[in-house]
Amino acid sequence: MKRLLAAGSGPIYEICKVFRDGELGRRHNPEFTLLEWYRPGFDHRQLMGEVAELVNRLLPEPRPVERLAYAEAFHRHLGIDIQAFDATGLQQVAQREQISGAESLQLDWDGWLDLLLSHAIEPHLGRGTLCFLYDYPASQAALARVRPGNPPVAERFELYLEGMEIANGFHELSDADEQRRRFEVDNQNRRAAGLVEPPMDEYLLAALQAGLPDCAGVALGIDRLLMQVSGAEQIRQVLAFPFERA
Repeated sequence: MKRLLAAGSGPIYEICKVFRDGELGRRHNPEFTLLEWYRPGFDHRQLMGEVAELVNRLLPEPRPVERLAYAEAFHRHLGIDIQAFDATGLQQVAQREQISGAESLQLDWDGWLDLLLSHAIEPHLGRGTLCFLYDYPASQAALARVRPGNPPVAERFELYLEGMEIANGFHELSDADEQRRRFEVDNQNRRAAGLVEPPMDEYLLAALQAGLPDCAGVALGIDRLLMQVSGAEQIRQVLAFPFERA
């Protein structure tokens, strides 16, 4: 889709099937459905407003919108300033929160943040609201732009409903050289972990080099949203053919 944006498509969307190996559970199915769209001229904050409008039109009852900065979420729910903690300090917080296996895990700073977020913070997000968690650490930028500051932050967001992530959005990175560097770093990390390294997406990099318009994009999980709309407890309840019957 970014190649189409670079070719001048303008606002664009698609609904598609996505596959992730090894994810199966109450909220996960290896095959799921995404709604993805891009808005030229938007940043991540403007896109949060549009996502909220769409989701509130679909829910049985509209919800108030909460926007919570990533660092503030850790301060509110764990009482810590993430910039003041290294990996060892975050491990101690995980042990304090009695997260299973925390005493023996070997994770880096971002790994501990992810663990704390998923186990100690996410369950509290979006309880009666549409909660947008935004401005992630720069080290978790993925495909997002990084806004300079002290500290710098990634211009991305995730939407939570009843403790469950529904959408993931970005103020899209348009710097081809920076995107190539991030791909290379990701492959280095995958190599060190013994994982398969995907080939470099030269077509995407060429499109960025040609010129991607300033835009924001989001991927919204339709199956998870259907769970919220219908009150389903298991993702299999909103799928025609869940994994065990595929």
